[in-house]
Amino acid sequence: MNAALPPPPAAASTPAVRVVAFDCDGVLFDTEASNQAFYNRVLAHIGRPPMTPGQCRFAMMHTVDQTLAHLIQDRNQRVRADRFRRSLDYRSFVKHMRMAPHLIETLQALKPRCNTAVVTNRIDTLDGILDAFHIRHWFDLCVTAADVARPKPHPAPLLRVLRHFGVQPPQMLYVGDSVVDESAAAAAGVPFVAYRNPSLTADRHIEDLAALTAFLI
Repeated sequence: MNAALPPPPAAASTPAVRVVAFDCDGVLFDTEASNQAFYNRVLAHIGRPPMTPGQCRFAMMHTVDQTLAHLIQDRNQRVRADRFRRSLDYRSFVKHMRMAPHLIETLQALKPRCNTAVVTNRIDTLDGILDAFHIRHWFDLCVTAADVARPKPHPAPLLRVLRHFGVQPPQMLYVGDSVVDESAAAAAGVPFVAYRNPSLTADRHIEDLAALTAFLI
């Protein structure tokens, strides 16, 4: 069971929630089209058909290594695919991405009161995405799958955020959209806010990131 969300603080007090962390794909950005274009390009290079809808959903939640293992069982083909994907300039796929509505306004409202972080299962493309959208400066910490021994759904990425800011789990929120995010938050004891996915078990459900400010500020 996730820890209960702390009640809103009094106006003159320090916010009970000191850190708000966000997943990248499906939360900060709609990346379904870019992920599909990226992996289909890799699959075409080794003569494989495009992803199925189920494979697309898997890719949205998992690391590139996990996704390639899921898509390509043949080891030699997987090595070729991995080598090719490393040669691609991911910036060419950023044009397919869309920033979440009200993201900038939400970060502007949160920043004076909370630290912000990104926790993602991306490995080596997050920096380029944040730079392309000119929002890197809004985040105090970014944790990718390359920064931890085990990615989500393991709690290691969220535990890294807790240690970095020196806060306890109830003082942090994690905003995610998948069962992988839900599981990571539960394992870390961090209150979970589900974004646009009512099927998840969460402390709060929101349809718009701007709703974060309603119960934090």
